[in-house]
Amino acid sequence: MPAAPKVRFAPSPTGLLHVGNARLALVNWLFARHGGGTFLLRLDDTDVARSRTEYDAAIETDLRWLGLDWDGFVRQSDRLDRYDAAVTRLQATGRLYPCYEKPSELSLKRKRQLSQGRPPVYDRAARDLSDADRAKFEKEGRRPHWRFLLEDAVVEWVDLARGTVQFEPGHMSDPVLVREDGYPLYTLSSVVDDGELGITHVIRGEDHVANTAVQIQLFAALDFAVPAFAHLPLLMGDDGKPLSKRLESLSLTALRDDGIEPRALCLYLGHLGTSLAASGAETMEALVAGFDIASFGRAAPRFDRSELDHLNARVLHHLSFDEVSDRLGIDGADGEFWNAVRPNLGRLADAADWWRILHGNVRPVVADAEFCARAADLLPPEPWDDATFKSWTDAVKEATGAKGKALFMPLRQALTGMEHGPELRVLLPMLGRDRALARLAGETS
Repeated sequence: MPAAPKVRFAPSPTGLLHVGNARLALVNWLFARHGGGTFLLRLDDTDVARSRTEYDAAIETDLRWLGLDWDGFVRQSDRLDRYDAAVTRLQATGRLYPCYEKPSELSLKRKRQLSQGRPPVYDRAARDLSDADRAKFEKEGRRPHWRFLLEDAVVEWVDLARGTVQFEPGHMSDPVLVREDGYPLYTLSSVVDDGELGITHVIRGEDHVANTAVQIQLFAALDFAVPAFAHLPLLMGDDGKPLSKRLESLSLTALRDDGIEPRALCLYLGHLGTSLAASGAETMEALVAGFDIASFGRAAPRFDRSELDHLNARVLHHLSFDEVSDRLGIDGADGEFWNAVRPNLGRLADAADWWRILHGNVRPVVADAEFCARAADLLPPEPWDDATFKSWTDAVKEATGAKGKALFMPLRQALTGMEHGPELRVLLPMLGRDRALARLAGETS
């Protein structure tokens, strides 16, 4: 029996999470929950210049809103000593070497290589420096950055999303693992965390494929077990371009403020890129039970806001009163009211409009006063139930000869001030006879 998986979602607190980040968080969470495993939240906050504490809090808030709980939490800025220890080990084995080139010098090298038709791969010139050369650079005030020496070997792995992936030697530069200021870069810190914390599967965007080729060698150099990898296509916007943190309208904060249901977003993102579509009736438990990492295709999926809006409405139409009662914010609302109005909601907040129509002041639309007066005369005495509307409209039809739209539209406009909405047979008993009579008479009530 295979061991339970351990995965992680590792955002950088340099901006708000957007739907592309949420999709990767969700897929990792579903993978862990489906396999009875562990989901770890790791904040990659070693970019001191761009990381913000307010984004730390926003990430946790967004994930909790989505319903994604985590079994462990790690902050990279608390693990700097572990990266230093890894650096020392790599230096001792000769796999990490100091480089002193300035960015302008590296740029010039790349341009020269490209002009000669060669790949812009670092030439390892720093490995030929003598002790005197290094001392000279140090005296000039240059601080070294440190590169990882790649082995001259093919790197290959079976990707859970892409199949077999292979990188030939000589096509990648020795990556920089430590900056001039001594801070580790993602390539190193991520491997150290994944190795020491026992991550079994790394599920991330396909923009990390080249990183993986490097990191597989780095796992081996540090004597860590190499995890399995899955690289999903990046989520695209309506314009066909990758999403970014600059698209604040697609941040989870913006979607939450716009009334998107977290379940709707999870169902949408959980099916996006597969051959399946959400109906809106699914629970999160069903999403977990049916999850399969192999169901995601190779094509980059597009985030369609209109599809999300439609799914949001369908999700609302399947939610019970108990699932929304603490969020409705309507004193006196009950299951009868919710069941009556939910088929007509696009956002949960829309329910308040129908509560106002039933219990607040509404200016009725009375286009045919004579017809509405006749209908009022035929309005039966209370108590009413959901059969009252049919018996009443049958009587109005017989008395006036009106039928179809000519019968029902004037009554809807008078009773609700609207041309559409929930069934009048369920609204009428909640409206009450006194208010119905007033509105049929054209009185604001």
